[in-house]
Amino acid sequence: VLAVWLALSLLAGTGAQEVCGGPPAAPAHSIPAPQLSPEERLSPHMPESLRCDACHAIAFQIEEQLRRAEGKVGRKALSESDYVDVLERSCSQGWESYGVQELDGEKRLAGPGLPRQEPMSVMVLGGPWPGRLSKMCHGYVGERGEAQIYGAHRRGPAALRELLCHGEKGACAGGKAGGPGPPKAMQNEL
Repeated sequence: VLAVWLALSLLAGTGAQEVCGGPPAAPAHSIPAPQLSPEERLSPHMPESLRCDACHAIAFQIEEQLRRAEGKVGRKALSESDYVDVLERSCSQGWESYGVQELDGEKRLAGPGLPRQEPMSVMVLGGPWPGRLSKMCHGYVGERGEAQIYGAHRRGPAALRELLCHGEKGACAGGKAGGPGPPKAMQNEL
């Protein structure tokens, strides 16, 4: 809500020069906030349509945190206790820089590590998104295990995304609604 107010107030502020005798302002553009469904607003779980984006955001954050930790210790590989700590911190972070934008009529998760960021759109931050991302991240670590995730990280960002997002049960695997994967994932999460 704050992000919507800020964006609209910035856009509304362009007419002030005209009143004060400045050059005429360009016509204001109206940019609506994404209209969220009840599931998108209220569910404790990440909506099915945003899970692939969420998975990519999680993979990006895990990769960044592990890369930074490896750089700090000055050696190539982290000890098991170190990478377990880093993964826990990665999932427990705030996630406040992520939100939802509407791009070409489709709602997409937006934030660091995600493509298709539109500078002239309204992004809804906060709310349920940080908690949902944290919950998904902890779920991935619990399902895949710290050693498997760290091993994928050591092979490179593409391997980590493949492990978390694109495998047989991954959030980006298969088609949209109606495929055999998504209903099972939804059912298991409930």
